[in-house]
Amino acid sequence: MAELKLSESRDLTRIERVGAHSHIRGLGLDSSLEPRAVSEGMVGQTAARKAAGVILRMIKDGKIAGRAVLLAGQPGTGKTAIAMGMAKSLGLETPFAMIAASEIFSLEMSKTEALTQAFRKAIGVRIKEETEVIEGEVVEVHIDRPAAAGAASKTGKLTLKTTEMETVYDLGAKMIEALGKEKVTSGDVIAIDKATGKITKLGRSFSRSRDFDAMGPQVKFVQCPDGELQKRKEVVHCVTLHEIDVINSRTQGFLALFTGDTGEIRAEVREQIDTKVAEWREEGKAEIVPGVLFIDEVHMLDIECFSFLNRALENEMAPILVVATNRGITTIRGTNYKSPHGIPIDLLDRLLIISTQPYTEDEIHKILEIRCQEEEVEMTESAKHLLTKIGVETSLRYAIHLITAAALACQKRKGKAVDLEDINRVYNLFLDVKRSTQYLMEYQSQYMFSDTGEADEDETNAMVS
Repeated sequence: MAELKLSESRDLTRIERVGAHSHIRGLGLDSSLEPRAVSEGMVGQTAARKAAGVILRMIKDGKIAGRAVLLAGQPGTGKTAIAMGMAKSLGLETPFAMIAASEIFSLEMSKTEALTQAFRKAIGVRIKEETEVIEGEVVEVHIDRPAAAGAASKTGKLTLKTTEMETVYDLGAKMIEALGKEKVTSGDVIAIDKATGKITKLGRSFSRSRDFDAMGPQVKFVQCPDGELQKRKEVVHCVTLHEIDVINSRTQGFLALFTGDTGEIRAEVREQIDTKVAEWREEGKAEIVPGVLFIDEVHMLDIECFSFLNRALENEMAPILVVATNRGITTIRGTNYKSPHGIPIDLLDRLLIISTQPYTEDEIHKILEIRCQEEEVEMTESAKHLLTKIGVETSLRYAIHLITAAALACQKRKGKAVDLEDINRVYNLFLDVKRSTQYLMEYQSQYMFSDTGEADEDETNAMVS
């Protein structure tokens, strides 16, 4: 009889994705904006990081809205890494929208609409409102359940106290349900929003903490609130202008944000929202938080988009625009003219340009060490040195790709750490650009459509050299 095999079940919450920039935690600057050699996942590029740090300080002080910054450098010199570092350093409240230039050439909406939506995703509105809150420590929760099911609704009493007073509240069915949902017991410190009836658990009271109590690690102990039970509190909501646009332009409201059915938003809707936000600013109810819009591979935009950016940057509600490109002097898309970085001169004139330099051998070694830690790969020193040499000869990205491949080769031979033989094996399995080009030159006659002229041969020779 065949043995019954149970299918293997995996805990999905433990699967972690390791991305190309998942090791970056910030820009790696000290308090005086001086870059540390290796910090927060960033290595080298000291001048570019310092410049980005200055921009970041101005963003936080709200003094740079409507400016634009260009990160220009060779492929694999850390332009996207610097943008990610800026995003991490800004914190949660400052909006950061990230798009690739090719994304805006969508069939569903016009290019200018896609850019407008990207701009408005990068502008935050901090809305303040005052609410009545009942805040206190739960002394007792007493709920009467009827003996016969369905005969009558549940009733109950909730006793709350502060350091100065104690009050008993009668509970209705809705409040009883909310208390049950939050698992409120005596000794908890809670806040009840009077307008909505929402109950928030603030923590456990210090006076109820006992050494022998079984507590989870997430239990927070707080002091018993002082003063009166009923207080007025200021609540701050942070939303982006794009979210307000979608909620006001769609019949299903904020659900459109989840379904992704945003579509084109009418100009009248945006004008009304801008007028309302301006009113709130005058009344002191709201403040604008200019965030950052990062457009990668900006040379993929065409002349119409560049003209739109010129105009959009002059708007008083514009965010900080950070663009990145790895092109030299190239044709502006949509024209026959050439320009530095593939960007028209009039837009280049408005940009603060930060250039990134190629990494040195030591820096490549440090980056590879950080990536080995991030990808949880044990590697011998000799293997790291060989991988660094490969990175110098070919490219940093190629060397990073070999880390996981070498770890799999090591796992196959049941080794404990990645060694020289594993690096050699994957180096022979996977070609880099130079070796691939050489191979093509040798065997090009056997490929389809291989009629290359003399000019093409000169180009391939240049790539190999």
